[in-house]
This record gives sequence, C-alpha cells and structure tokens, in this order.
Amino acid sequence: MPSPRYHREIPARYRLEAGKCSGCGKVLYPERKVCPACRGQEMETVNLSPTGTVVTSTVIHVPPDEFLNEAPYAMAVVETPEGARFMTQVVDCDPSTVLPGMELDLEFRLIRKEGNSGILCYGHKGVPG
Repeated sequence: MPSPRYHREIPARYRLEAGKCSGCGKVLYPERKVCPACRGQEMETVNLSPTGTVVTSTVIHVPPDEFLNEAPYAMAVVETPEGARFMTQVVDCDPSTVLPGMELDLEFRLIRKEGNSGILCYGHKGVPG
C-alpha cells in the first residue's frame, strides 16, 4: 500500500505544481505551507517547466527491492528554470554520463508498482535533452 504522503503529492508529481511565496518569490517544490526563506504563509500555485539542469547526481548500484531490475541507475538533483529543486531518476542514458550542468527534459513516466498487484505510481523522470 502506498504511503498517504504519495496521495497528497499527486498534484505536484503529476502536473509539476509548485508553490511560489507571495512575500519573497521563492519557488518551492512540493508546495509548502510556510516559506523556509522568509517564513511567509501566502503561496500561489505555479506550474514548473518540463525541463531542468542537473545540480548533482549519483549512481545507485545497490537499490531497494522494488528497483532491482533497474540497477545501476542515476539519481539527480534537478533545478528547473523557475528555481525549484527536486530529486529524480535520470533514464535513457548511461548512468555514468549524468553530470552537473546536463540539460534534462522531465517526462511523465511510471515510477514504481506497489506490491504484486498494487497501485501504479507515476511521476517525472529526467531524460537527456
């Protein structure tokens, strides 16, 4: 059974929705109730661009059980043009080639399947652009 957190984050995961602080303009993904930069509590919902740049990355050689068939794979912290940062899997390339500065397209794909007959969890993965 997927965690309740996954269901709360569906708008952010499916539509790349983030929050933009009305006070300082910081873009937060996923949206938060309080801005960590200025402590403001007024947010507006914004849609992020489906592109980003790798800030840092790592290659996973020993994955959790649900990702055994995908190893080795790259995980990267990606920054969108709006300034939001989040971690995503980078696919369709050699994991060792995922380096800072690499441009990515963010594509909506299957992330994982919960259990043998569980819920299919979708989100965005990075694809070299």
